[in-house]
Amino acid sequence: MTPTKFLNRTALIACAVMTTSCAASRQTSTVAPARLLLPEAATRPCALAVLPAGPTVADLEAAYVLRGSQIVACDGARRLAVETLLAERALQDRQGRGEGD
Repeated sequence: MTPTKFLNRTALIACAVMTTSCAASRQTSTVAPARLLLPEAATRPCALAVLPAGPTVADLEAAYVLRGSQIVACDGARRLAVETLLAERALQDRQGRGEGD
């Protein structure tokens, strides 16, 4: 036969330990984390100029200038996306610490 008093006491202690550990845990937040909208320029794919078949020197020069401006625009969009992401994370961190806006 198993000692029922011992098992009852063990179950009571286990229940008390689980209750106190649950009561001591931090409450989970029901508020959704802050989300910022990405600007449309940051989500648009970057376009790069392509040379036509049988390019001339003028085509090469035009494509070189056009590609340069496209790369600058693409880098600006990438920076915008990174800045938005960092701002969103900072907002979520402040929200997690309970600080106001």
